[in-house]
Amino acid sequence: MQTIIKNLKPLSYMLSIPILNIFYALLNNADRGAYSLVTDLDQTIPFLKGFIVPYIIWYFFIFGTLVYFCLKDKKVYYRTLLAFNLGLLACYGIYFVFQTHVPRPELVGHDVLTKLVALIYSKDQPYNAFPSIHVLSTFLMVKGINKCQSKNYLNTSLVYVNAVLIILSTLFVKQHVMLDVLAAIVLGSLLFDLVYNANWEELRLSLKKPSLVRKPSLIRSHSLVRNQSLVLMVKKKSEV
Repeated sequence: MQTIIKNLKPLSYMLSIPILNIFYALLNNADRGAYSLVTDLDQTIPFLKGFIVPYIIWYFFIFGTLVYFCLKDKKVYYRTLLAFNLGLLACYGIYFVFQTHVPRPELVGHDVLTKLVALIYSKDQPYNAFPSIHVLSTFLMVKGINKCQSKNYLNTSLVYVNAVLIILSTLFVKQHVMLDVLAAIVLGSLLFDLVYNANWEELRLSLKKPSLVRKPSLIRSHSLVRNQSLVLMVKKKSEV
């Protein structure tokens, strides 16, 4: 508990995710037109309602993994969270200019799994698909655990197994198509590598305010100009 309390401030930075998610709701429509990226391969992928379970687990998986990074490796936490936020902004920009639509199957039955799929369908319109935020964020967790100082066989296996199931679930519950998944993985990889390998110390120094202390060379230049001005004034007076 003491550890959680000490990390409340960095953990609060995760609020940036639901704040940015406001744009998701605003863009989740076909007002600007919508394209289809369904391929022949997508049409061979069956609808498997059981995969709605890992699809929903995604919400807990992302939160839990980020909390783990925050407690175990701040560097990985901050960089993964920043990559996530940049990924959201990139996705929203793409949704605005290139909206896509994913066709959904007709749901039959009244069992728990079918009702869960129906719930997700009712809360999330079949747009905002390319790239997949589900896949993007999940892949970022994979990249993060590979850099985490406390990485071991257990936590790596947990992240990998959940990640594979979640990514597959986006296809099997017909929330996304193959191109959505591939685009998300490429985008996530690029953003994470960019953020993780950036020289943040150099960037921080470059953004600092300029020092108020003038450089010696500048001081000498100003003194020289001042002296020359004084000489000219003396000459003018002597001429008078």
